[in-house]
Amino acid sequence: MNKTELINQIAEKADLTKKDSEKALNALIETVTEALKAGDEVQLVGFGSFQVKPRAAREGRNPKTGEALKIAASNVPSFKAGKTLKEAVN
Repeated sequence: MNKTELINQIAEKADLTKKDSEKALNALIETVTEALKAGDEVQLVGFGSFQVKPRAAREGRNPKTGEALKIAASNVPSFKAGKTLKEAVN
């Protein structure tokens, strides 16, 4: 499912216009992004939680040449599914 299909599903299930559904989805994405940038965790009970996890610096390899290269440390977004979502998928 892509973003357009998701917007259509939200509009149908929430009885909203597609334009309002798109605004709501964009607001959700923007809000989660801002919270993660600020170092906060976003928990949606039953669905899951979004958080930022540190990734240590490490050594990698260029697959084309086999040359060793250093990969810098970084922060990466992470999602952990909640109990209700896990049960729904199983």
